[in-house]
Amino acid sequence: MSQNPPNLRPDLAPKALMTDAPRPGQPTIGMVSLGCPKALVDSERILTRLRAEGYAISPSYQGADAVIVNTCGFLDSAKAESLEAIGEALSENGKVIVTGCLGAEPEFITGVHPKVLAVTGPEQYEQVLDAVHGAVPPKPDPFVDLLPATGIKLTPRHFSYLKISEGCNHACKFCIIPDMRGKLVSRPAHAVLREAEKLLEAGVRELLVISQDTSAYGLDRKHEATAWKDGEVRAHITDLTRELGKLAQPSGAWVRLHYVYPYPHVRELIPLMAEGLVLPYLDIPFQHAHPETLKRMARPAASAKTLDEIAAWRADCPEIVLRSTFIVGYPGETEAEFQYLLDWMQEAQLDRVGCFQYENVKGARSNDLPGHIAPELKQERWERFMETAQAISEAKLAAKVGTIQQVLVDTVDDEGATCRTRADAPEIDGNLFIDEDFESLAPGDMVTVEVEEASDYDLWGRVQ
Repeated sequence: MSQNPPNLRPDLAPKALMTDAPRPGQPTIGMVSLGCPKALVDSERILTRLRAEGYAISPSYQGADAVIVNTCGFLDSAKAESLEAIGEALSENGKVIVTGCLGAEPEFITGVHPKVLAVTGPEQYEQVLDAVHGAVPPKPDPFVDLLPATGIKLTPRHFSYLKISEGCNHACKFCIIPDMRGKLVSRPAHAVLREAEKLLEAGVRELLVISQDTSAYGLDRKHEATAWKDGEVRAHITDLTRELGKLAQPSGAWVRLHYVYPYPHVRELIPLMAEGLVLPYLDIPFQHAHPETLKRMARPAASAKTLDEIAAWRADCPEIVLRSTFIVGYPGETEAEFQYLLDWMQEAQLDRVGCFQYENVKGARSNDLPGHIAPELKQERWERFMETAQAISEAKLAAKVGTIQQVLVDTVDDEGATCRTRADAPEIDGNLFIDEDFESLAPGDMVTVEVEEASDYDLWGRVQ
């Protein structure tokens, strides 16, 4: 059994792809963006600011006057990936500016790569710009350095991540995100909606709502109401989701919710899904199921109540798709606790599941917990977990054979079209492949297909 492919890991993201040719004499900057979609949004903001100042964006090391590496520091494996990317950029280009989550540990970076020009932490946009100005002075031309209203996007044109908040108020023992990105800071509701409106006007067919804790959106603002169009909108996830659905409805665009903690008020979102206002899809980071394991993790959840919530969601919206991620081999996890997780999985019947083996992260409180699990036992439990998850996925996808599905086309090449159903988020879920009569399709098209074949994680279909 193979491990999850790299694009399912939360510490990896696609490198920036830029195609606009610079004008003569225009300074150029390259970008390598590692990390979760939240970091990808940070990269987009940095590049948008640089582009507005007259910089061109280079798709290669050789074509760039300097390179920014947006790093991830969530796991030790992510830190190693970031250090490798910095080293590659130094080798290929020489002028490297480091930012992102690993930038919160500048001595760690400079200890390995002392030749980097500057190190800044997450969300420190101004410091990144200052470092770029010092390395490559801007030469703006106001007559030609124009930006689209949506700014620079690193995702394909037909979908976009919409970040609604930064930081997190939880204190999970295995996580250092609050230390790196701080407490919850929500964007005003009208600002989020204005960005969404611009993206939809530019032709985006799918909005992926992201944050560290989407369910907590607006809590820091005491769910204040701000002016929006002819009325007001509260900074609350239910109100925001409803308004996003209204914006997307005229064009038929999808709205997909990620990183939703299963608080009681999440049930208020389910009617919006049943109505078709937003996709019937919830990405919920359960992490484990056994009460004692969750307690050692300091997770804000209870597995028994969660099963009741799942049953209630499905009763109100039978089409709902649930995806989650789990950690196996957490310190102190007994065989009984792990078996409880497997039994819970069988009862919960989640549609899409990812799993990671626990590893220590510098600064995490879980490092000091007793009962750390041997690597070979973590691997064995990971394999057993994935066998269970794979069997559930295989059965659920087999049941879709013969059904009619709406799909969004992501890519088209000589062999066929790679698409996603409403049940599949980009990069982390499965695909639906069309290998006949696909020649007229293009990325961003929405088409109806009949599902003809299924595997463990993917589907194949024919255009109707």
